[in-house]
Amino acid sequence: MSLHQRPHQKPPAAGDSLPVSSPTAATAPSRPHHLLTLPYLFSLLAVLLFAALVLPWGPAARPPSPPWRSYTLHEAAAFAAAAGNGTVLLAAVSGPYLPFLSNWLISVRRAGRADQVLVIAEDYETLDRINAAWPGHAVLVPPAPDAQTAHKFGSQGFFNFTSRRPRHLLQILELGYSVMYNDVDMVWLADPFPYLVENHDVYFMDDMTPVKPLDHSHELPPPGKKGRTYICSCMIFLRPTEGAKLLLRKWIEELKEQPWSKQRKSNDQPAFNWALNKTAGQVDVYLLPQSAFPTGGLYFKNKTWVKQNKGKHVIIHNNYITGFEKKIKRFRDHGLWLVDEHSDESPLGRI
Repeated sequence: MSLHQRPHQKPPAAGDSLPVSSPTAATAPSRPHHLLTLPYLFSLLAVLLFAALVLPWGPAARPPSPPWRSYTLHEAAAFAAAAGNGTVLLAAVSGPYLPFLSNWLISVRRAGRADQVLVIAEDYETLDRINAAWPGHAVLVPPAPDAQTAHKFGSQGFFNFTSRRPRHLLQILELGYSVMYNDVDMVWLADPFPYLVENHDVYFMDDMTPVKPLDHSHELPPPGKKGRTYICSCMIFLRPTEGAKLLLRKWIEELKEQPWSKQRKSNDQPAFNWALNKTAGQVDVYLLPQSAFPTGGLYFKNKTWVKQNKGKHVIIHNNYITGFEKKIKRFRDHGLWLVDEHSDESPLGRI
């Protein structure tokens, strides 16, 4: 039987009550619907194309990493050194120190040196925050320590934070750049670079409070009671010489030999002084003038000396005191907390 041939119907039985339709009254069979028409195919194709473009296929894609996460010290140092004629001005901070960084930057900018600043960010949030406001001037050198905590002086966290310093400095010297390191609890009153006379390997400031004569020696001072000198690791200038590199490698060795402990509660400065003493005669060092680079224990506590040397001060270090609030109050009392009224001068804006 063909698909469209109607079957022959039997005549109804005599008892059947239903009427029989006549052949002429029977309706013609319906024709099948053809769904795959050209307009339908175009509509289906459009829907599939839309789904392919809009709907996700496979596992969800991860968001791209922020651009500064892959920024290297090599790239960052080259960026800063290009603005400083081959010299990088280095600082290191975590999030809690950002107000001090901003305060320091205002003074550095007034001296015309801000463009050569490179900040070692000790956590990713600080890295992104600085570079969002001031692109290219911050880099993170992995691994990132637990640096969102405001570490107290003498704590293990503070030791871990500061003990990374000589490695950063050595890496920059190995790239062929000169570098000046500053703690961010400092304020510049003038440009310190004119004081970096001649071509010594390393320049630094004394951390002792006794007043020196204006014409004091610029050689490494004699050791103190503990058998070592008391040079501050807060402000150092190094040229990319073999002598400077030797000192930094020795500093790194001393930190390994004198790790932090509950009994010792050390920081990076004793190791720096032992390195200076053990490389004496092998490294060409220069002690900066006390009148221009006084320790905080002298500047903030000897008003007579400050008055006698007025106009000679270059960098003021807010040390010989611990605690953020105490340091800020002391800066305010001496008109050196610049962010209160001059935050618009900071490359970071208001923190």
